[in-house]
Amino acid sequence: MENQHRLIKSHRELSAEEIALMNEGKALESSVLAFIDRLEEKGKAGDVEIYGRWLAIGKTGIEQGFMAVIRAIAKPGQ
Repeated sequence: MENQHRLIKSHRELSAEEIALMNEGKALESSVLAFIDRLEEKGKAGDVEIYGRWLAIGKTGIEQGFMAVIRAIAKPGQ
């Protein structure tokens, strides 16, 4: 269905620039999370000693940070 966002309360029209910035942010997030996944794999394989708890805390913080940045662009509920 075209323009589905119009049916969701608190969603607004985004400009092409806003969409491009959100997509850029999502791509950056994906790259950073892929790096973290590589660290986790290397730790499990015994190639590198990784403290899993700190890695998990870092991953959560990065996910929350990117979510906040994307929401700053989208401004839902405004």
